[in-house]
Amino acid sequence: MQPVIELNGLKVRFGKREILKGLTIALGGRTIGLLGPNGAGKSTLIQTLLGFCPMAEGTAKIFGRDIEQELNEIRALVGYMPENDSFIANMTAVSFVRMMGELSGLPAEAALERAHEVLFYVGLGEARYRQLGTYSLGMKQLAKLAQALVHGPRLLILDEPTNGLDPAGRQRMVRLIREMKESGEMHLLLCSHLLRDVEETCEEVLILKEGRIVHYSNLEAERRGNKHFVEIETVGNDSGLVEELSGLGCACTPAGGGRLRMVVPEGFELREIYRVAAARELQLRRVSHRRDTLEDIFLKAMEDRNGGL
Repeated sequence: MQPVIELNGLKVRFGKREILKGLTIALGGRTIGLLGPNGAGKSTLIQTLLGFCPMAEGTAKIFGRDIEQELNEIRALVGYMPENDSFIANMTAVSFVRMMGELSGLPAEAALERAHEVLFYVGLGEARYRQLGTYSLGMKQLAKLAQALVHGPRLLILDEPTNGLDPAGRQRMVRLIREMKESGEMHLLLCSHLLRDVEETCEEVLILKEGRIVHYSNLEAERRGNKHFVEIETVGNDSGLVEELSGLGCACTPAGGGRLRMVVPEGFELREIYRVAAARELQLRRVSHRRDTLEDIFLKAMEDRNGGL
């Protein structure tokens, strides 16, 4: 299967400062989450994929098309919802979205028809003749989504789509993202500071730190893999406990304070933990099932000072 986004030794510099430091990865999921702290290079990567930042070294491709050689073709395939507002305040929503459709290559009549369609789709049908300057923050976010969708892109890039939204607005936006994912008509790249948004909607996640890739996860494969995470807390001398449980096929990570996190193999019986503890005269204060959340994955990636793929 052809990757949606393919990076090979991608480097981007601003002056003498290197922002992206040799990114190499192929991403092919229906929905891809892009994470990282401020200054990690997320926005620079998005701007590079859109052709706004020149590459110092390496290559970047979208649907097999080289960004430097086939940028016009790529822009016709990509929709972009920016983080910051970039409206003409005295234009109506339908006029603005129509204009963006024409800039994306649609004929004027088709752009107007699509503008009405996407504004109804995102929930702004009744307000499509209002000036954008009168819109609330949540409505402006939906208008930005509409203009990104108007030309029917194959890849939709969403930069902080739930930024500043109230709980109801966030739920509406997440629901729209899920619907677009499930329609199978396009791929999505979602950049967000809200891990919950990414975990609820994305199949793959890419984490950047200081311009490098520090973690990649295929969340869908991990969910299908049905890995079992167990955390126990003991009281007493637990020396040798890790070795014995590891001998039973468990991957163990001491967490301090008598706590032990484990990935247990398929078919593992929890009573084996009790048996081992009883044989060692250890008191089990707590045994709980858990899954490694995206927050766990993100924090581990941030702790890996020498990390990088």
